[in-house]
Amino acid sequence: MKILVIGGTRFFGRPMVRSLLFAGHEVTVATRGHTTVPYKGDLKAVVADRTDPEAVRNAFAQDYFDVVIDKVAYASNDVKSLVENVRFKRYVLMSTCAVYGVVHPDIKEEEFDASGYDLKWINRSEDYAEGKRQAECAALHLIDPGKLVIIRYPVVTGENDYTGRLLFYVDHIIHGRPMHIDNLDSQIPFIHEREAGIFISHIAPLSVTGAMNGCSSGTISPREIINYIEKKTGRKAILSVDGDEAPYNGIIGVQSFNTDRAESTGFEFSNVHDWIYNLIDFLCYV
Repeated sequence: MKILVIGGTRFFGRPMVRSLLFAGHEVTVATRGHTTVPYKGDLKAVVADRTDPEAVRNAFAQDYFDVVIDKVAYASNDVKSLVENVRFKRYVLMSTCAVYGVVHPDIKEEEFDASGYDLKWINRSEDYAEGKRQAECAALHLIDPGKLVIIRYPVVTGENDYTGRLLFYVDHIIHGRPMHIDNLDSQIPFIHEREAGIFISHIAPLSVTGAMNGCSSGTISPREIINYIEKKTGRKAILSVDGDEAPYNGIIGVQSFNTDRAESTGFEFSNVHDWIYNLIDFLCYV
């Protein structure tokens, strides 16, 4: 298949693109030109600002893609500038579980229905969750639902996580920096960057449609993360209301996501406890 990837040069875009190439797809990666395209093999790299409709139109005027994988749509106008200027058969939108805005176990896809949400044509803003809701709305407004699949992930983490969220805990404990954590015993869902990328490459050539949650099974609490780092490093965490605000604050209770729809495609997600401690080990020695 001929596949266009928007945003595939870092984090879980890397295992995604490598998996697509390994499967024999003809891959084009579009970037703004700020990062090096880190792949070997038969791959085309195109420089275009996806937020600029004219730039997108000029870059892809002669192309038709079987699949567009859009990893970096953060607002409705992001989707509009791409969808109206690229010819394609199928569109995979990378969204987020933050669209749900709720905390409870076993959250299912229908708990946020973008087709019933009030569409607003907006540019990117600091409200990440609302931007993603609007991106989903725009996709449903502009694309035949029979050609659209929406992937929703919770917290993605891994060795190449540029956000440094899990590293925050390691760094603060090792260096004795106070942290403010409002949810020591809340249960938080994750997915590893490698699995996040591979699942998208798995979905891309399939005929499935609609929204799908992708998530490791199981959850883990900040207390469990801290206890493991303390044991690994021999240092004690300093917890204080005056400390630096910790990532994952705001999740109070147990949050998990139902992945039955995704796993019905033949994909099996790992359990978070099978990989997160190895990741913490790695981060302790970064």
